[in-house]
Amino acid sequence: MSARGFWIDHFPGNFLWSNAALACKGMAPYGVVAMDEIDRIAEKLKTRQGEPEAWQQEWCAMAARIEHGADAAAAQGHDRTAGNYYLRAGNYYYTGERFIPPGDAKREVGRKAYRCYREGLTRCHPEIEFVEVPYEGVTLPALFMKAPGVPQRAPTVVIFNGMDNCKEMSVIFAGLEFAKRGMHTLAIDGPGQGETLRFRGIHSRYDYEVPGKAAYDYVAQRADVDPARVVIMGYSFGGYYSARIAAFDKRYAAGVAMTALHWDLAAWQIRIREKAQAEGTKVAQSNFQFQWVVGAADADGGIEIAKRFTLKDVARQITMPFLVTHGANDRVVPAENAQKLHDAIGSKRKTLRVFTADDGGAEHAHVDNRQVGIDFVADWIAATLPD
Repeated sequence: MSARGFWIDHFPGNFLWSNAALACKGMAPYGVVAMDEIDRIAEKLKTRQGEPEAWQQEWCAMAARIEHGADAAAAQGHDRTAGNYYLRAGNYYYTGERFIPPGDAKREVGRKAYRCYREGLTRCHPEIEFVEVPYEGVTLPALFMKAPGVPQRAPTVVIFNGMDNCKEMSVIFAGLEFAKRGMHTLAIDGPGQGETLRFRGIHSRYDYEVPGKAAYDYVAQRADVDPARVVIMGYSFGGYYSARIAAFDKRYAAGVAMTALHWDLAAWQIRIREKAQAEGTKVAQSNFQFQWVVGAADADGGIEIAKRFTLKDVARQITMPFLVTHGANDRVVPAENAQKLHDAIGSKRKTLRVFTADDGGAEHAHVDNRQVGIDFVADWIAATLPD
């Protein structure tokens, strides 16, 4: 257990589970999970750490219980209560789905998660639009959250998720804060993310400026968006996506990597494979996750694809204002990678902010205190965008 206690390492010696649990706990400030419910799940899991099916069983059992309560509240016309329950159920299903290998079982749990997310967001956040972003002959699912009471053509933040996240999480922990500051949000499941990957079979790509262009094209044609004040943002794995997009699409006014990605992604994937083979609970990622996201046939294929995911000769092309944030105690992507990205960025207007344990937000993507991280990002964007 770390010196910071069970909040960070709920399963001492099992970083795979502790990290996944922490990502769910990180949504607590937004009322879409309950610490009591998470604690009850974790207490049952503590005695089942050697059972391969335990993780999904316990998270999904709680999700089903909460979903049943949501359905009952909805039947009685208590829509706001139902919405709160649905959002918690959605997050628990999504957390439970995390370590299920790709296939029918994973899709089934995913469908339950997205059904609950939609039912919850519709009831609790009617200001959110469910939209489709045109992309190479198909569309990418997205959520557009409007800031209340702002004039036409407001600034807008486009968010691409991390590897294990989804637009529903993004629009809550980030979109709500941006809305308070008069900014709209487009939270999008890009290639290799969320329901785009799970139900449409669209895998990630190294040249993420292509979906980045599609996202900009979509928001720029909206009457409520100021096309001169659109920001590109990504977090966790999305820190690569946002930096790549910023380098190639100069129409964005500013960029944010809320956590940098590994500077050498292929080397990281090799280490993940070696650690997973030796002791799988010591890593943050399941052995299938990356190759599934990028559409590789096996781990070796995933490593070959990872070699193309590099900002080494790309970051210098970023000329817009750009922010990199990172956690000093990040055990998924060490903080040295944030410094490397910051140093390589070509823009003269660049900022690096590393959060310590005293600050809060010191873990990966600031999940130990999302509020601190996203407040800094939101304030930086508000101060950086032109009037």
